[in-house]
Amino acid sequence: MQKVRPAAHTEIGRLLAAAASGRGGVLVVSGAPGEGRSTLLRTFTSEPGWTVLTACGHPDEREYAYAGLRGLITGIGDRLAELAPAPREALAHALCGAGPGDPVTLGLATLALLRTATRTRPLLCLIDDAHLLDRASWQALTFAARRLGPERVAMLWSFPAGAEPPGPPVHRLTPLDPVESRAILAGHAPDLAEDVAGTLIELAAGNPAALVDLAAALTPQQRRGYAPPPESLPADSPLRRRLAAELNALPPRTRHLLHLAAAAPDASPDTLLAAAFPSGEATGPALGDFAAAERAGLVSVTAAGVRFRSPLMRAVAYTEMPAARRRTAHAAVAGVLQARGATLPALLHRAAAASGPDDRLAGELAEAARSADPAVAAEARRYAAALSPTPAGRAGLLLDAARSAWLAGRPHEAGQLIRRIPPAGGSARVRARGLTAEMSLPEGRPGARDVLLDVAAELAETDPGTALEALALAGESACRSGEQSRYSALARRVAAGQRGDEPPAVALAFHHVAGLARIADGDEPGAFVRLREAVALADRVAEPGPLLRAATAGILVGDPRRAGALAGRAAVLARETGAAVLVPRALELAALSGMAAGDYPAANEAALDGAAVARGTGQPVLAGAHLAVLAVLAALVGDRETALMRIAVVGDGPARPLCEWALALLDLVDGRCPAAAERLLAVVTGPPGPGCALLRVAVVPHLLEAAAQIGLREPVEPVAVAFDRWSGRTGQPGWLALRDRCRALRAVDGEAAAGHFDAALAHDGEAGFPRAHTELLYGRLLRRQRRHVAARTHLRRAAETFRLMDAGPWAAQSVRELRAAGERVAAPAPTGPALTAQQERIASLVAGGATNREVAQELHLSPRTVDHHLRNVFARLGVRSRTEMARLITAR
Repeated sequence: MQKVRPAAHTEIGRLLAAAASGRGGVLVVSGAPGEGRSTLLRTFTSEPGWTVLTACGHPDEREYAYAGLRGLITGIGDRLAELAPAPREALAHALCGAGPGDPVTLGLATLALLRTATRTRPLLCLIDDAHLLDRASWQALTFAARRLGPERVAMLWSFPAGAEPPGPPVHRLTPLDPVESRAILAGHAPDLAEDVAGTLIELAAGNPAALVDLAAALTPQQRRGYAPPPESLPADSPLRRRLAAELNALPPRTRHLLHLAAAAPDASPDTLLAAAFPSGEATGPALGDFAAAERAGLVSVTAAGVRFRSPLMRAVAYTEMPAARRRTAHAAVAGVLQARGATLPALLHRAAAASGPDDRLAGELAEAARSADPAVAAEARRYAAALSPTPAGRAGLLLDAARSAWLAGRPHEAGQLIRRIPPAGGSARVRARGLTAEMSLPEGRPGARDVLLDVAAELAETDPGTALEALALAGESACRSGEQSRYSALARRVAAGQRGDEPPAVALAFHHVAGLARIADGDEPGAFVRLREAVALADRVAEPGPLLRAATAGILVGDPRRAGALAGRAAVLARETGAAVLVPRALELAALSGMAAGDYPAANEAALDGAAVARGTGQPVLAGAHLAVLAVLAALVGDRETALMRIAVVGDGPARPLCEWALALLDLVDGRCPAAAERLLAVVTGPPGPGCALLRVAVVPHLLEAAAQIGLREPVEPVAVAFDRWSGRTGQPGWLALRDRCRALRAVDGEAAAGHFDAALAHDGEAGFPRAHTELLYGRLLRRQRRHVAARTHLRRAAETFRLMDAGPWAAQSVRELRAAGERVAAPAPTGPALTAQQERIASLVAGGATNREVAQELHLSPRTVDHHLRNVFARLGVRSRTEMARLITAR
């Protein structure tokens, strides 16, 4: 358990360290049933260098005075002889069963015995289920515990959540996170399919005992995902028996209402009450009948619904009902919902109550799912598939359910639904391969794009819509050598089916694919025409998927502001429609677009939001892509520690090229130009990855900067020529400014270089960090030409902009160049109260009570960077404490 309870082990470690140095104390560990209190205590029963005593409370022994104390001190019973006569006699009298003695005398005697046991080494007392100790033992132990100050004694007590005693510090065990949960499953079921693991983790809700019980009960088919996963804990699970006992202890009416709530977790309390007693008689259940369950901590009841303490408790409440009663419960809820006009929820409950195939009900569910959000649509289509009487009908509905589940951010459910598509599913099996590949794209799995091309080839004539979608998804494969001709040939086959009267979203896809095919053919002018048509059509589209396609087209034609706006709109629509899986993809495009446009604060916000959403929707690889963008943003301003921390979290994978860009930027900051050039050359010549279309042009200015410093020309010349041509074709001021900067870096004549720098600075589109970087490079050139007066003008601007953007290393470079140009640079004057976007966010979090470490975790920054920003915030706001800053921020 140590691997999956680091916070608990840290707290216990502090307790032991203090006790070993003569500062004894108590720590209470609390948690819900199955959360691992007992397992955690057992990991310390053989603590090296300690005398360890253990005891456990039992319900059957609560009436026997000193039963718990006797069990605890058995291991040091031989030390009784070392006590003074009075405490020795008091303990012996109590422990021999002669009845309770004076509590104060027994407490002092217990403390004396524990102190005696510490003469050779410190003492650790582990008391599990301490709430079940007999009263006399509890009094003696708590009396001693309150007086442990100078003793080398540590006490670790376990209590159920909500029953913790007042006084001692408490460490509440929290549910395991998905990574910790997967570690437990890997230990008990190493052959478990990834999506099945996701389902079990969701059901267990971070409860380690539940994970172990669920994994142990799986059949071989369930382990691999070819049979439906369990809906609840196995019947012989000790945890299930404990949870069922809690339910069975409730009054009958309360228990009946909870069974209904388990069958209809989204129903309001009044719906459940109406279903519990349809006739509406006064003797029927009332809202007060929930009270017993609320007092027991099993549920919370609000106007919105009845929420169980955990998914496990709901699952147990549902599966404890006999099958006939479940169907009755669903039918009752369906009747109430139908009468109230809630058609789709009523259909879902009718489906749950069905006992066999029902083609008509399946059709009603499938029709209603068309207008539902993805999460509800997935459930409706899954029920419809179960009710469909034909294999072909089941196959199509399962595929549609899988797509809806994936869009809702439930890839583990989607994968299992795909595997349940019957072999006789016809074209659904082919389309399922395409969906599997689409789901794999953000993870960078090998072969995903090849599969999409195969699907497009198989369906080009029979299902051109799916073929077009597959080609659009496989788009970046057109950038890979060896696949260009295949892609363009497939695109021509699919384009032959275009009629010209397609809806805007479909027409957009045709233009997008045609543009990618032109890139594959080496026809860049033709590609720009078709891709710009795709961007233009975006204003007539209100679906997140096509908008993402248009945003990608915007990036390919070098219009980052338009691409960012489209990606932002796609993110909003994806959230509104429940297409959770598309949100982080949209935010990734928004972050990349913001970075390309020089709007680093917007890029930072999008990447932070995207990383959080990607983790929440089960897309860790895409979360890594967002962290890689954040690493580049940190490296751009020279924040080495934060950049390296983010890169370490990303590790190897499809986002590695972005990390290499970040490392190259750090190399440039430190003057390691050969290393920077080597990294960036590998990026522009490497295989596709997240954001590679933008990445391969965005790194070129930095590559040429590093190459110019070391006189490297021949290997970078083709890259430079291609960038010059592409940036000119975009017509965008920002790219044109970078084109002119790159021409200046490649110029062999100083005057020509100066002319190109002047042209770069003349473009309105270059501002902020990119412009400051151009000013630095131009100032350096002028200083080397001994044109010191002109050099100082540019270097001052660069230093000031870098300082305002908290780009310390770049500001320092500018200042060094200024001094070399003959200017005496004084310490920067205090700035006004204006804060950078990063500082604003840090200040707001701190004002809300967050610690530096919590801010660092939230923003994926290093603690040192947070501390640096806070010092700057204090200086800019003219405050000297966090309290003053919070007051000022709140008053704004």
